[in-house]
Amino acid sequence: MLDKLNAVETKYNELLGLLGDPAVQADQTQYRTHAKALSDLEPMVERFREYKQVVSQIAQAEELARTDDEEMRLLAQEELTGLQARSTALLEAIKILLLPKDPNDEKNVVLEIRAGTGGDEAALFAADLFRMYARFAERQRWHVDVLSSNETGVGGIKEVIAVIEGKRVYSRLKYESGVHRVQRVPATEASGRIHTSTATVAVLPEAEEVDIQINEKDLRVDTFCSSGPGGQSVNTTYSAVRITHIPTGLVVSQQDEKSQIKNRAKAMKVLRARLYEMEMQKQQDAIAKDRRSQVGTGERSEKIRTYNFPQNRITDHRINFTTHRLTDVLEGAVDELLDQVVTHYNAEKLKEATAVGN
Repeated sequence: MLDKLNAVETKYNELLGLLGDPAVQADQTQYRTHAKALSDLEPMVERFREYKQVVSQIAQAEELARTDDEEMRLLAQEELTGLQARSTALLEAIKILLLPKDPNDEKNVVLEIRAGTGGDEAALFAADLFRMYARFAERQRWHVDVLSSNETGVGGIKEVIAVIEGKRVYSRLKYESGVHRVQRVPATEASGRIHTSTATVAVLPEAEEVDIQINEKDLRVDTFCSSGPGGQSVNTTYSAVRITHIPTGLVVSQQDEKSQIKNRAKAMKVLRARLYEMEMQKQQDAIAKDRRSQVGTGERSEKIRTYNFPQNRITDHRINFTTHRLTDVLEGAVDELLDQVVTHYNAEKLKEATAVGN
């Protein structure tokens, strides 16, 4: 591992030198490529350099611990305990950084939230979840573009599809896919009885044309009049678009825009993301037929999280983690939950990598 880290540090120094080369600076494409590679290596190099510094400090402390001065020896031993703990933590962090990168981590995402069981209450919960992710995106300075939304009369959402654009969006949200459950007393419940409702969340890496090639011959495109609020264009112009991908049977509809061209572009974005997800799932099943491990999309058939309003509690069932900050989380303070889940799955990947290495 140390040989690999030394090679990484050497590559990092080479990239630094290249970025200072006037010839590279004059070629913006080449400069951006090297700058991106440098940025990718930087976290690992920083940890490695800190680790080497701690190892040096451990050697010094061990030498002091062998002196005849009892007070100095005790101080050195106390310092050793802290340094060794820091060394272990750095090694674990470095091992995780050395794990193969998910090629989708840098991508934007297509976020789909749908009301599940529970009628109006499920739709209200779906709206709460979308607001939570939108608030979190705002905190991260990401951009949210709603592609389509099917709202209910009571302020809920039957379905919403949005693109979230920003730095490493997929790496943060990829484990959010699944069934989210809420337990609370609905506003319409006169007896105060707690109801349980669900909503499903899907986080799909946004696929570019280079990721998924779609043959126009495989598409059936139907146009129809928009329905719902929207002014004079509703039911008068064929601006709404329905695209069917014939080989898979996937159907995507889009009617939010007054322009048929814009609706088609948005529908294609969603279709491309769904086809990309299907392709990833095929690869995943080929790698592990005996189980469904996460390769970015999550396990949707299982309940992943419960939001319990009476106890102001959120429990993530995959990692047995509970927080009593439900109000804060729904306002967008999702960092703690995401960090816990990412740490868990990184640890699982590390175990698998270690097992394969042995």
